[in-house]
Amino acid sequence: MASEKTEKQKLMNNEYYIANDPELAKDRSRCRSLLDQFNAIPPQSADRHPIAEELFGSWHRDNFVNITFQCDYGSNIFFGKGVEMNYNCVFLDCGKIRIGNNVFIGPAVQIYAVNHPLDPTERITGKEIGLDVTIGDAVWLGGGVIVCPGVTIGAGAVIGAGAVVTKDIPPNSVAVGNPAKVIKTITPS
Repeated sequence: MASEKTEKQKLMNNEYYIANDPELAKDRSRCRSLLDQFNAIPPQSADRHPIAEELFGSWHRDNFVNITFQCDYGSNIFFGKGVEMNYNCVFLDCGKIRIGNNVFIGPAVQIYAVNHPLDPTERITGKEIGLDVTIGDAVWLGGGVIVCPGVTIGAGAVIGAGAVVTKDIPPNSVAVGNPAKVIKTITPS
């Protein structure tokens, strides 16, 4: 007889899970402790790197993340190289968040890799589901952008300030608005 999956295994497999599970609460507490340390050190300091390497799923020493950064688990965030992130960003990383190389992230950007049931009877049970978000290489997310669960933003895309990205954005596109719509194609030089 196969053993039942833990809530953490369900989270990692992008299946519905119960968020207030004790193991997941412990993981979030660990993340909070590491974030407190990470955010207390000046962003330019090399002293941040060992904490970032422990906190995130992947990290490169040439990345720059300004204060204050918040997330749920940290371990589900995978940074490429040369990522620059401005002030006050929030990543809800119940699903995986993959950020490519040389990505610019403006202030107050929010990436949500989590969703809840639409049915209110199901929602009040505490169920959640992780839906992965992927940000391609050389993407620029303007200030205040919100990226919704399950979205992929293609390499070279620019998302205008304040946009709410609810659907995939093709590579080398400029998208703006709420919901974000592609208004232009970029031809790289």
